[in-house]
Amino acid sequence: MSAAFTSAATGDLVEPINGGAQLIGAGLAGIAVVVVLVAVVKLHPFLALVLGGFTVGGIASIGSDAQVDGVAYDLAHVVTVFSTGFGSTTASVGLLIALGAMFAKLLADSGGADQVVDTIVSRSSRRALPWAMAGVGALIGLPMFFEIGLVLLMPVIYLVARRAELSLVAIGIPTLAGLSAMHALVPPHPGPLLAIDNLGADLGITLGLGVLFAIPVVIVAGPLFGILAARWVPVPAPAAVGAPAGPGTKDDDGPGSEGPGGTGSDTAPEGARRPGFAVTVATVLLPVLLMMGKAISDIALSEDNPAYRVFDLLGTPFVALLIAVLVAMWTFGLGLGWNLKQVGRSVESSLPGVAGILLIVAAGGGFKEVLVSTGVGTLLAEWAQDANVSVMLLAWVLAVLIRLATGSATIATVTASSLMAGLVDGLSSGEVSLMVLAIGAGSVFFSHLNDAGFWLVKEYFRLDVPQTIKTWSAMETVLSVTGLVLVLAADLVI
Repeated sequence: MSAAFTSAATGDLVEPINGGAQLIGAGLAGIAVVVVLVAVVKLHPFLALVLGGFTVGGIASIGSDAQVDGVAYDLAHVVTVFSTGFGSTTASVGLLIALGAMFAKLLADSGGADQVVDTIVSRSSRRALPWAMAGVGALIGLPMFFEIGLVLLMPVIYLVARRAELSLVAIGIPTLAGLSAMHALVPPHPGPLLAIDNLGADLGITLGLGVLFAIPVVIVAGPLFGILAARWVPVPAPAAVGAPAGPGTKDDDGPGSEGPGGTGSDTAPEGARRPGFAVTVATVLLPVLLMMGKAISDIALSEDNPAYRVFDLLGTPFVALLIAVLVAMWTFGLGLGWNLKQVGRSVESSLPGVAGILLIVAAGGGFKEVLVSTGVGTLLAEWAQDANVSVMLLAWVLAVLIRLATGSATIATVTASSLMAGLVDGLSSGEVSLMVLAIGAGSVFFSHLNDAGFWLVKEYFRLDVPQTIKTWSAMETVLSVTGLVLVLAADLVI
């Protein structure tokens, strides 16, 4: 079924609190405030989103006589709306981010990530290495933020490229594609989780489609595009493995690790053994399998079936990740000879690094709530109906424009999904999940000079700015466009 917007979709939209021109102006002003504060003033995205939300509500409420539950829609009400969105997003998404950070830290500290890399690379031929590294990037990227995965894998990329006598770009681009595709398309990464929460999408369906789409996306943007990128920019592997040549940065889309040069683990006891390959992979995939099991049970089992209730509980994202963390405390800690204090230290050390992303995500929820409460989404829905525009294409374009302006995938996801929230009524669960993936794909389009991740890749790969654009920026664009093509193709049959 095509997702071009129809009148059936406008049934339950929020009534606009003011005239159309004023609300559109308020929305544009709010977005402009966020863009300028992040891209020009260099203000932290948390504060930018707070001020952007108040800008939207303040301008939209001027001259309005609208009331909500008998209370005038004014700036005082905007504060209440923003706080409500902030709290609900923290409860629904913030908990998952914290659990995901704990899991990723245990994986890194235990050497489980190293075990996966060593096993896959050692069993691959020279020709298959780019494909193997794409798989490594995707697998490591499943539980980890992009920046942490990059820091963790860069020494491996150096060593593999040098030993195989291949260009650093030929090995690095497939690895980056695997990491970036997971970051953009697959829960429990913050971007997809935010869009799922804002749009009310089914997590199981979105997860299944995200993993399914990520495979061809990684293949096209990784090993296949890597062949061209390596020809355009032949970069030999450096003789020494270490930190990048220039000062490193951390992206506001991730928690920030210990910085370029390594994961900095000092938690694992000296001489502790690493977890086995099979155990590591099984532990990494555990939360994904639990959530997919819930999605399958929703389709195959009736609600009064005891098995349905079990899968429904275990597949809830919070429960699935909590179980994964508890299992990881054994497979990546106690089972390897760690004591409880060492396991606790590893878990505890994961939390400071995600404080920034938690604040950004929560403020994004408040920003979304203000946008929705003004009725801007209703106006956008009516415009899409009149123009007969595919909502999938519209969602992708909005995410692309905000990504290009701010350099932040998180802000692009927050804003695009907030604006599209009014357009999901009347769409099937599958179509709403496709919209999430369209936004995720758009949020990574053409990383350039205003994206801290651009500079991180540039320094690690010893590239100049034009070379970084030809490799990293082009790869992100290929990844984004490939994701859009898959979404539009799937939209024809879902």
